Amino acid sequence: MTGRRFGQRRPGWGSLLLMSLMAVSMLLSACNSSAKHVVHRNYITVVANASGDYTQSFNPYNTSNLTTSQGVIYETLLFFNRGDESITPWLATGYQYSSDLTQVTFTIRSGVKWSDGQPFSSDDVVFTLNLLKKYPAMDLNGLWNQITSVTAPDPSTVVVKLKAPFTPLLWSLGGQTYMLPKHIWSTVGDASTYADANPVGTGPYKLKSFTPQLVVLTKNPNFWQADKVKVQEVRYPAFDSNTSAELAMNSGTVDWAAIYTPDIQKTYVNRDPAHNHYWFPPSDILMLFVNTAKYPFNQLAVRKALSLAIDRDKLSKVAESGYEPLASPAGIVLPNDQKFMAPQYANLQFTMDTNAAQQQLASAGFTKGSDGIYADKNGKKLSMRLDVVTGFTDWITGAQIIASNLKALGIDVNVNTISQDAWQNNLSMGTFDISLCWTNPGPSPYFIFDALLRSTNSAPVGQAANSNYERWNDPAVDRLLDQFAQSNDLATQQQAMAGIEQVMVDQLPSIPLLNEPYWYEYNTSSYVGWPDAGHLYAEPSPYAYPDDEIVLLHLQPAS
Repeated sequence: MTGRRFGQRRPGWGSLLLMSLMAVSMLLSACNSSAKHVVHRNYITVVANASGDYTQSFNPYNTSNLTTSQGVIYETLLFFNRGDESITPWLATGYQYSSDLTQVTFTIRSGVKWSDGQPFSSDDVVFTLNLLKKYPAMDLNGLWNQITSVTAPDPSTVVVKLKAPFTPLLWSLGGQTYMLPKHIWSTVGDASTYADANPVGTGPYKLKSFTPQLVVLTKNPNFWQADKVKVQEVRYPAFDSNTSAELAMNSGTVDWAAIYTPDIQKTYVNRDPAHNHYWFPPSDILMLFVNTAKYPFNQLAVRKALSLAIDRDKLSKVAESGYEPLASPAGIVLPNDQKFMAPQYANLQFTMDTNAAQQQLASAGFTKGSDGIYADKNGKKLSMRLDVVTGFTDWITGAQIIASNLKALGIDVNVNTISQDAWQNNLSMGTFDISLCWTNPGPSPYFIFDALLRSTNSAPVGQAANSNYERWNDPAVDRLLDQFAQSNDLATQQQAMAGIEQVMVDQLPSIPLLNEPYWYEYNTSSYVGWPDAGHLYAEPSPYAYPDDEIVLLHLQPAS
């Protein structure tokens, strides 16, 4: 599961120096706050993460490495616009499914070169896909769970054969798999651990310079759409926290950011209303994961009581500053996936109802003790730990609200603030009670449900689960996921999604809270053409890959 937020670490000396420079820049910005002239620069500065100093490693298949290589250096065969569900040919000019949906044939674009001038061909595509088979740690999307073979009949054709019909593969294979140069990667040894310090890609940018505090990419003159690259350089300074990143953004030294910022109108937009903008379109669902492999969370009445007791409206308004609307009980992201919403759930909304929550617990045999805490018939109290990540200030506030709600119901909750690594490990290994966590979006609700609910994405407690952290195991849900995946007929897929939505509503395998947004702030002083509500040509955040490449290719100098 890919991280989407900022951690917070102790600043290193390099970052402290950077923060000092940002402070000076703030003073200069304040002195010129009344000037609304166009700033002509040949670069933009981006905040895509805030997790401390960088390590020079651009391997797009190593999740601990820099993600600035995905899209802007290494490209995909297709581009999926999750906003309007369109598919744009990219390194492939087209694709074709066989009639039985067990084979996909890609036509590879001619004339594409790697940044070192070597030609790109179908041989590179076959090499990349077979590399993921050879080193399973690189197969982040589980492609080879579905693929039987990959061949290149000629330099412009790639044929991918599948074990069985599986239409969601097109998103992960065409839209999320980054092509690698065979002439370089065939000699690196274990590609899963290869640092790739000096990446060679087909994308619009290549590495210009690197320090632990600043990565600078420059225009790739061999890019196959070089005429579209109007931004000569892209700069990625390192930040240690949301706070230091927000300081830089508010000072005017950042063009493109993805930061949760309380009262953003006051702290950011009002500093320069003509140029400072934000937009937070829906991305995924913030869930309260409940460990259904452990008592009492394997009790439906307990899960229902937890959900009924939570004040989601307060979570939205207080913890998330009103930026995140309440999630649908059906577990799909609205309005993105409206066409998959079952009619019976179209108007269904979560409501806080403490009395109904108490009735649920009573029906399951829980009684409230003299201390105000419920206990079961054996005297075991309803006491649980709620994991949340240090530095996720909005989540911490939300966790405190949830703990207060549950305490009022009669459930003892300890908010456990831990490092992101520890939090991720607890989820993966099943050593948690309840935990806040995002979900992984895609071009349909299938991708959230598959990661969240498919039994093969789970594991026994003590073993690593891929994404089904709540350990839900329901053969009926697996069959519905298969029904969707084995068809490209919309009605058949809608029927499958409706069945899973019923499970979400009736069984609460995981508890939806709010619709998480793509955090997205941008400045138009130097460049225009940014995505907005009227022009959603790509997901707008700099941490959306390979959408970041598409955004950069749309930017034009301000006039």
